[in-house]
Amino acid sequence: MSAACIFCKIIKGEIPSIKLFETAKTYAFADIQPLSKGHALVIPKEHAVKLHELSDESLADLLPAAKKLAVAVGADEYNILQNNGPMAHQVVKHVHIHMIPKPNEEEGLKVGWPATNPEKDELAKYWESIKQKL
Repeated sequence: MSAACIFCKIIKGEIPSIKLFETAKTYAFADIQPLSKGHALVIPKEHAVKLHELSDESLADLLPAAKKLAVAVGADEYNILQNNGPMAHQVVKHVHIHMIPKPNEEEGLKVGWPATNPEKDELAKYWESIKQKL
């Protein structure tokens, strides 16, 4: 854990939260600035800033916990959001997943999707180079 991290402090009980549940690897709590009713966060107890820095053991617990929250709040439509780095809109430097119910068009996450239309051969070459690293 990181002494300066707000989420680590929440896990340790140094900062109050509305704890929803916890497992050996995760801690789930209500978002204090919700985008909709039922907006909650799932965080690993292991401190890591970005997803790729988190151990596979901690990572394996995050999505089942987010699923459990979605079912518990009765969210028929919802977003699972996880950001990595400031340009990707990560504010707290500790891996976290948002479970954000989308009850109607006005509430919940609003997403823009500025899709591009790359040249197909260029796209294929790019992905071929990535496949070599997998």
